[in-house]
Amino acid sequence: MCADRANRLSRLVVTDFRSYARAEIELDGRPVVLTGENGAGKTNLLEAVSLLSPGRGLRGAAYAEIARDGGAGGWAVAATAETPEGPVRIGTGIAPGAEAARSRAVRIDGANASGAGALGAHLRVVWLTPAMDRLFVEGAGERRRFLDRLVMGFDPAHGTRVNAYERVLRERNRLLADGVMDESWLGGLEEQMAEHGVAIAAARVETLARLRGAIDAASEAHFPRADIALEGTLEEALAGKPAVDVEDDFIRRLAAARARDAGAGRTLEGPHRSDLLVRHRAKDREARLCSTGEQKALLIGIVLANARLLAAQGRAPLLLLDEIAAHLDEERRRALFDEIVALGLQAFMTGTDPVLFAALGAAAQSFDVKRGAVTQLN
Repeated sequence: MCADRANRLSRLVVTDFRSYARAEIELDGRPVVLTGENGAGKTNLLEAVSLLSPGRGLRGAAYAEIARDGGAGGWAVAATAETPEGPVRIGTGIAPGAEAARSRAVRIDGANASGAGALGAHLRVVWLTPAMDRLFVEGAGERRRFLDRLVMGFDPAHGTRVNAYERVLRERNRLLADGVMDESWLGGLEEQMAEHGVAIAAARVETLARLRGAIDAASEAHFPRADIALEGTLEEALAGKPAVDVEDDFIRRLAAARARDAGAGRTLEGPHRSDLLVRHRAKDREARLCSTGEQKALLIGIVLANARLLAAQGRAPLLLLDEIAAHLDEERRRALFDEIVALGLQAFMTGTDPVLFAALGAAAQSFDVKRGAVTQLN
């Protein structure tokens, strides 16, 4: 199965972004290999691509942090995306003097968009970074964010719902902390939390069902199959009740828990507390108890399953794989590269040693990265 080559970037331009005063790259749809010394700016380019999707990108950085030291104060990322609907010009960034901005401007085909959520209609972007190597052993928050990124591939509005839920959640927590027990005010917020929260949980449940099927259909030769599940009151309730009943139940529980949540200083139930549970199927072992190499292989297997599903729908994601090859043996590297090429994915991969990507040969578009400059090699 080969993805439509129309799901790719054909041009990327960054201005005053991290270590780059300006860099422009022409892309031909092949996987992209970025090599150079540590600190050369390879990951900065991956971060730029990640910001062509909803959210704060693969580093989760405050927007002021992204602006280049010594620059004008703002930053910009622009790209041409080749999509099934045709080329789309996408731009995002903040203007000079807007360092304290909590949101970034987005332009699509020259017109202002309502927010970063609009980007999800044009590109799906998924990433793996070295910081995610501890995904299975640290707190549930990062696993939720990883899962929600996968969900957005199938349902671009999911990110907007998550943001809306979190805004209402913060407002409820603030009122409870201030001792404001106004029934109409809290009740209205809790109704919104239930509406958004159940929709979030339902989208997660549906995506996991899809992923399980794709994982079951995959070969286990190089990347072990993962058993994946959700731990969360709403997600579990949806298995036995209609969504409208789960929503009503959640409203009642939130109202009954106001005193408890006020004492705890936070809301103790909802999709913001859910967790993604992963087990190594062949070894019947929780992922957090597996070796570092096994955890990495499980994670790659989940991401590839997601990519296969989206490719089958004609919406193959851009894959951002930071330092991916350094932690895989030669056999797994080759298996990863083979699948990326077979699916027609435009994967952006970084590494310090070009030798790690030798198996790709001419199947990849290779660039040498030095601080502030990007040079095409083939």
